[in-house]
Amino acid sequence: MAQFDVYPNPSKTSKAHYPYLVDIQSSLLSELATRIVIPLGKLSAFSGEAMQGVTPEISFEDQELLLLTPQISSVSEKHLKNPVGSLSHFRDQIVGALDMAITGI
Repeated sequence: MAQFDVYPNPSKTSKAHYPYLVDIQSSLLSELATRIVIPLGKLSAFSGEAMQGVTPEISFEDQELLLLTPQISSVSEKHLKNPVGSLSHFRDQIVGALDMAITGI
């Protein structure tokens, strides 16, 4: 598992609006049985409104999505099967959103 890999959301109830999870956990913590993830939500499900700095817009698989940083959580590693891509090229935006959520800057 690599940091910023994208996985299909394993939840049958939420994947319609939150189709993907982004693994943000450092590889230094690979011994843990859980992974820290942030859901990617369909921009259209949120009336096209992003929270400046905290929920950056992400284009992935020809979809406009929001990185829903306020909904950060952890999931069991066993629920994250095969990654469908990577957002490593959005690293600065992801880390910036985390900084904004934690420090306010």
